[in-house]
Amino acid sequence: MNSEEALGFIESRRSIRSYKQDAVPEDLIRQIVEAGTYAATGSGLQSPIIIAVTDREARDRLSKLNADILGTDADPFYGAPVVLIVLADRSIPTYLYDGSLVMGNLMLAAHALGLGSCWIHRAKEEFDSPEGKRILRDLGIEGDYEGIGHCIIGYIDGEVPGAKPRKDGWAYWI
Repeated sequence: MNSEEALGFIESRRSIRSYKQDAVPEDLIRQIVEAGTYAATGSGLQSPIIIAVTDREARDRLSKLNADILGTDADPFYGAPVVLIVLADRSIPTYLYDGSLVMGNLMLAAHALGLGSCWIHRAKEEFDSPEGKRILRDLGIEGDYEGIGHCIIGYIDGEVPGAKPRKDGWAYWI
């Protein structure tokens, strides 16, 4: 891939809010997760962790918890069959930025593999809750982790939305 293709690829990624129920092969999920582990992190400390949720029951439990925080009965994961949760160690000064870069890598990797993705918020509130803390404990995850976001992934159901025009005043030069 040359630089023009790479930039075009970045420009063509969109947030997807409608998914087929088709299972995503594990090898694709692993490739996406691995791409997340190559995100830049402050001082190379690699503060984030990724939880891959492919079990439907666990995914639906997380959806309900997220929906309760949002105050809705709708599925905040838009039917996506896979949820990649990014958390980061609060003791690292750059944890929020580190986790955000992981989210970006996950979304771009999903796009590269022909899958849709979207960043879903409220991971902080989820994993600060007793139920969220219990999930981490049950997984053997110790430490002071803050939920950064959920990267939902799956096969796109419908058309990929077009890009909105870029706003004026996005960049300034000195």
